[in-house]
Amino acid sequence: MKLDPDALRVLEIGRAAGGEPFETGSVAAARAAYNASFPTLQGEREPVATTLEQQIDGPNGPIALRIHRGIGAPQTGAPALLYLHGGGWVIGNLDSHDEICRLLANLVGAVVCPDYRLAPEHKFPAGLEDCLATLRFMAENAADLGIDKARIGVAGDSAGGNLAAVLALLARDGLVPPLAAQILIYPNTDARQTSDSYRLFGEGFGLTAATMAWFRDHYVRTPDDIMDWRVSPLLAPDLAGVTPAFVALAGCDILADEGAAYAARLQAEGVPVILRQWPGQIHGFVSMGRHIPAARQAVAEATAAWRQFDKGP
Repeated sequence: MKLDPDALRVLEIGRAAGGEPFETGSVAAARAAYNASFPTLQGEREPVATTLEQQIDGPNGPIALRIHRGIGAPQTGAPALLYLHGGGWVIGNLDSHDEICRLLANLVGAVVCPDYRLAPEHKFPAGLEDCLATLRFMAENAADLGIDKARIGVAGDSAGGNLAAVLALLARDGLVPPLAAQILIYPNTDARQTSDSYRLFGEGFGLTAATMAWFRDHYVRTPDDIMDWRVSPLLAPDLAGVTPAFVALAGCDILADEGAAYAARLQAEGVPVILRQWPGQIHGFVSMGRHIPAARQAVAEATAAWRQFDKGP
């Protein structure tokens, strides 16, 4: 598959910068390298109406939240997204995906992003539990937040897409507050890591198979967790009845096949799905708005899907 010229440029920037693969060093080194690199890839951070930093209590301790209200959003009853950042459950933070969250807030209404706990210090299911606690906080405090608790969606990219898909399944089962939509951006849905896209794009396309295995192995407690549907939602016995989904995929991505397989299962089991593929793009392109114009297009299409699913006034 031919790479998009913008994606190729980003890969060339990465090669010119040098640096060691995450899996060859420590977690601390990986986080430092990622934190140094993402500002050079992100686009401009849009101004929003308000930004609130807040801390809530979670089952594993305090959780820091960043809450953006978009320009022009209603002061009460606004639709809202819970955004879960990517980073392989090991890296990433409130700043690494702030570009996306701000853009979504201006397009949707309000966005809440939790700084959920990361592995390996906090292995599965600690990060997931922080995300669940944030969703409960949004629903229980909707009036104070100026949002409509019946119009809360969940969104995430990569590992955040994994967490978003799991939250949607738990909401379907009544274990957390209901969700109005799920936006899954190149989601990780199968921790077995055996699909053809791992073979086709495992080297030379940004996220490598070796790095993805390193992320997964830091996240799970034991190999048995790989088969737990809360780690691999593609292995869930039943997807019927889950909230409608928008699934965005990058064609030159090791996660492309499992994302497509998840979308296909959702459709086969009666869930409304909008599937959008960017054939020549690489993993993480939605966070590379400085160099890849398709990043903004993907967020705009996700928002259009959200509006299509939205049952509000």
